[in-house]
Amino acid sequence: MKCHVCGGEMMPLVTDMPFKVDRKSIVILKDLPVLQCGHCREYLMEDAVMENVEAILAKADPAAELEIVRYAA
Repeated sequence: MKCHVCGGEMMPLVTDMPFKVDRKSIVILKDLPVLQCGHCREYLMEDAVMENVEAILAKADPAAELEIVRYAA
């Protein structure tokens, strides 16, 4: 797959990524599979991964300022 920003090659990568759920809450997803450009470092998530991320974030504890969750497909 080609990068939509620079045209470089997108390569699979597993990384940790923060998501701001609301004004005071951040969820860090560990071991998240993404595609990242080897040239400009732009990243994207496949549709199935994004659906799982949305489901995980919907279950986040709204009272927690920081929550760390391991992504599991």
